[in-house]
Amino acid sequence: MSSDFETYEQDFGTITAEVTNKIGRIPKLSGEEKTQLVLNVDKQLEEVRELLEQMDLEVREIPIQSRAMYNSRLKSYKQEMEKLEKDFKRSRIAYSDEVRNELLGDDASSSENQRAHLLDNTEKLERSSRRLEAGYQIAVETEQVGQEILANLHTDREKIQRARERLRETDANLGKSSRILTGMLRRIIQNRILVFILGAIVLLTIILAIYFNLRGH
Repeated sequence: MSSDFETYEQDFGTITAEVTNKIGRIPKLSGEEKTQLVLNVDKQLEEVRELLEQMDLEVREIPIQSRAMYNSRLKSYKQEMEKLEKDFKRSRIAYSDEVRNELLGDDASSSENQRAHLLDNTEKLERSSRRLEAGYQIAVETEQVGQEILANLHTDREKIQRARERLRETDANLGKSSRILTGMLRRIIQNRILVFILGAIVLLTIILAIYFNLRGH
């Protein structure tokens, strides 16, 4: 995934360098050449937006432990994109003013404040949109983290259940072994008592035999 992100980074750097150069040339040109350059820059800026979207998707697929670094890089690219768009708007407004002045003459200068106000409102709307997008990304990342935590909890729960089952089996085996040992110990005691009784009987028999033998003499 990171290799794809770095490829997008290289494309981003190449295109933004071209766009920066062309934006600086717009005020110096005139006529059809300037019109074509404005259209070309607008098209390249759209390509840059698509690259940022692709990078955003790639970042979401990167493991959480490595995601912060790529998020930081993506944020700086978005800030660079915002600056390019502002610079392009300024150059395009200057270009529009030139065209309008050519068509309307002195009447065009009276709407300069209105255009500046419109540009300011447009930038405010764009900032609000970017904040909403950032909030959405945070919500998505939070959801992903929550899902991973739930998955880890589910895995831990299964491990605990398996450990409990093994513990029950061990307890059952220990109980069975205890019963077997108790039975064996009981039989050993019984055998020893039996041997003791038999020994006593034999000993008593010998004593009686000796007694009667001595008495006969």
